[in-house]
Amino acid sequence: MKRVIIVADMGHFKAFKVTKEPMESERIEMIECFENEEAQGRMREKVSDSAGKFGLGGGKGGVKGYGEPHNMQLETKKRTVKSLAKCINDIIHKEDLPSWYLAAGKKINKQIVDSLSPKVKLKMAKNLASDLTKVRKSELLDHFENA
Repeated sequence: MKRVIIVADMGHFKAFKVTKEPMESERIEMIECFENEEAQGRMREKVSDSAGKFGLGGGKGGVKGYGEPHNMQLETKKRTVKSLAKCINDIIHKEDLPSWYLAAGKKINKQIVDSLSPKVKLKMAKNLASDLTKVRKSELLDHFENA
């Protein structure tokens, strides 16, 4: 039996293909892996007061501020979730296997599932709301089998 395991969080994405031939143990092979640079790091590292001395203006006209990054974290999360869902849709369509597993962090799991295509959702056999991106690939199947 063949299937795909996908693990993701806001900054990491890994996809594995699991195959089992007769008289052999299951083999797990990484088929895709990337890090989302935009989702990593602190907000203060991404945004600065590039205009300098925000809010200080003095004199006529008053304030010189160029605005604030309203909802920037929310937008970053939305873009990341949309990107992860697109990657999952592409992999599942390409691999064309009967079932697949997903493990994504609690904060983004539901949003990812909601963004998947209906055909891909139907093939999803297991969904764990946990971050398994740092788990060794040899231990991944245990997490899904014990769930």
